[in-house]
Amino acid sequence: MIVTIQPSTVHGKIMAPASKSSMQRACAAALLKKGKSIIYNYGISNDDKAALSIIEYFGATIIKREDRIEIDSSNFNQLPLGIEGIHCGESGLSIRMFAPIVALNKNEITINGTGSLATRPMNFFDEIFPQLNIKIKSNNGKLPLIVKGPLQPKNIEIDGSLSSQFLTGLLMAYAASNANNVSIKVTNLKSKPYIDLTLKVMNDFGMNVPVNNNYQEFIFTKSETENKKSEVNYMVESDWSGGAFLLVAGAIAGNIIVKGLDTHSTQADKKIIEALKDCKANILINEKEIHISNSTLKAFEFDATDCPDLFPPLVALASYCNGTSLIKGVSRLAHKESNRGLTLQQEFAKFGVEIILENDVMKVNGGNGLKGTIVHSHHDHRIAMACAVAALKANKETIIEEADAVNKSYPNFYEHLQQLGVIVKKK
Repeated sequence: MIVTIQPSTVHGKIMAPASKSSMQRACAAALLKKGKSIIYNYGISNDDKAALSIIEYFGATIIKREDRIEIDSSNFNQLPLGIEGIHCGESGLSIRMFAPIVALNKNEITINGTGSLATRPMNFFDEIFPQLNIKIKSNNGKLPLIVKGPLQPKNIEIDGSLSSQFLTGLLMAYAASNANNVSIKVTNLKSKPYIDLTLKVMNDFGMNVPVNNNYQEFIFTKSETENKKSEVNYMVESDWSGGAFLLVAGAIAGNIIVKGLDTHSTQADKKIIEALKDCKANILINEKEIHISNSTLKAFEFDATDCPDLFPPLVALASYCNGTSLIKGVSRLAHKESNRGLTLQQEFAKFGVEIILENDVMKVNGGNGLKGTIVHSHHDHRIAMACAVAALKANKETIIEEADAVNKSYPNFYEHLQQLGVIVKKK
């Protein structure tokens, strides 16, 4: 799909989308709960659909209502009969979270994915799974994976520098396997707030939550409350990752109110508020409602090591800030849907914005105006959204190729821009 964005002023109110980080974790927890769960404000992104298809493969029944999804996972103990295995689409969280959960099963199951997920490194499983008595075959550290459990929890030590999502899967699988008096030690853990979200979801679904020893060790002991909840009602949080693009749109091109974002959330990407304040955006924060409008913006410094998904909206913001903004954490970008550091540098150069990559720091020279151009999403949802937001105050229209990449996380993104007054054309 090709989308054309005309320079526009944004105005009005909009609800931030559902968090796929929250939704996918809720799907996994609902499966492991072995009972009934009702999920409100459920997500509709491709990643969310992948998570739902995975738990359905393992026997969960899913009924979609207008305002909720009802999940019954009472049959999770039944071994899946299908031989095709599970498919994670392009969801990095699904592959990393569900692989250990799949390994609870004694059947040999294939795990696959598409697009950029097929090229992402999965060596972690080759190294860790044999320690847990799991047989694994990979394609030289890439997909597809063929795993055969059942997982047997043991004391292990893992490297958390690549992604916290590997740890999320292990924590859930250990809890589901009745782990007792065992621990997972972690070195170099990144994105700690996402682990906070995992532990919160586990607690909300009545799972056995390990003791968190300063993010360096997670200790499992027998819990009397494990899976005792007869029915779980869970509200999926609104998404700070998607909401960040709306907030940046307001900061550079208008006057809007973004609803639904919880400032007390454990989501890492709520740190976008810090960057907006630092660059002197006009922002007023109320309970689950944020009012933001355009102003003269100044360069800022920001550490995105624990929230690398903020790089794309931060680059769009920095492009309109007077001076050179510094964003730390570039090393976290290599294994996303695209190599986002290089992709942002390449695509924003088309707008006339200079981006310099120096070791772990990105320097964005902003405030010189943007020129409308033709850009490409690189099949990366966040690149497509960053380009669309950056286009709002360009000197002429911007054309985004492969713009439907937004379906991965925020299918309604262009419609939401239109609701805020942006002139959007699709073909």
